[in-house]
Amino acid sequence: MELTEKKEDNRMKTLDQILGTRYPLIQGGMANIADGSFAAACSNAGALGMIATGGLTPERLIEEIRIARSKTDKPFGVNIMLMHPAADEFAKIIIDEHVKFVTTGAGDPGKYMESFKNAGITVMPVVAAPILAKKMEAEGADLIIAEGSESGGHIGEMSTMTLVPQVSDTVSIPVVAAGGIADRRQVEAAFCLGACGVQVGTCLLVSEECPVHINYKNALIKARGTDAIVTGRIGGTPVRVLKNRMTRAYIKAEKEGAGRDELEKFTLGSLRKAVFDGDCTSGSVMTGQTCGQLKEIRPLRDIFSDLFPKY
Repeated sequence: MELTEKKEDNRMKTLDQILGTRYPLIQGGMANIADGSFAAACSNAGALGMIATGGLTPERLIEEIRIARSKTDKPFGVNIMLMHPAADEFAKIIIDEHVKFVTTGAGDPGKYMESFKNAGITVMPVVAAPILAKKMEAEGADLIIAEGSESGGHIGEMSTMTLVPQVSDTVSIPVVAAGGIADRRQVEAAFCLGACGVQVGTCLLVSEECPVHINYKNALIKARGTDAIVTGRIGGTPVRVLKNRMTRAYIKAEKEGAGRDELEKFTLGSLRKAVFDGDCTSGSVMTGQTCGQLKEIRPLRDIFSDLFPKY
């Protein structure tokens, strides 16, 4: 089959058919959260679980891959934060450990594409603009994850509602919608916009299996959608988090013209404070705008079945 025919064939499939999962769903690669155990739990519940490399060393990534493999016989993958100083080592480990699915963010995976493709790896870059999606397709990406600004953590400018159809119209490979998806209505909207499936993160933070501190989960459950705020807009490093004492101090300093080094004092290690220590006052509680839809802590299987009642 010619490459163009393969692309057309995949465009006719839903994400579950492409990945071999129960649901057309990818678990977001959340730094310091998505470890091997959580990725395996997501895969066992029917999604494509992803191990996040943010916060890991190369040695630790090997451990997490092997943990995931020991806990599931279902497909799972690895997310590479391409700005990570160990990105080259991560790419080699993924190949050596025979991981079959990779998502990438914060950079261009082009330098790894040939070696990934030779290893039979499905490559799915996360993009925030149609022009980036076109570039990723030209470099050999298999799918595009179009992530709108409603998402948590590092964000782009375009909303999911505008980004997904424009990306879908721009590329000939399948498109996955991400950002602002936490219930069946938003899943159905994603399909209407041209996506073959979805990637979610925020709604999984309040799952029983998610390893974040209970304080983090409770903070999300108590939050309204308007409690999610973006820091770093002025400096060009926008990150969506819950409002708290740290974010108010950060934004005040940013507006007063503080430099990057001064601003980093607020955020250095702040995600780990929230995730591991449960410090939701001075820690960085990353979340998407769907935090206002989260009502209780539930098993992953219940979350997934509610997202996809027809599966």
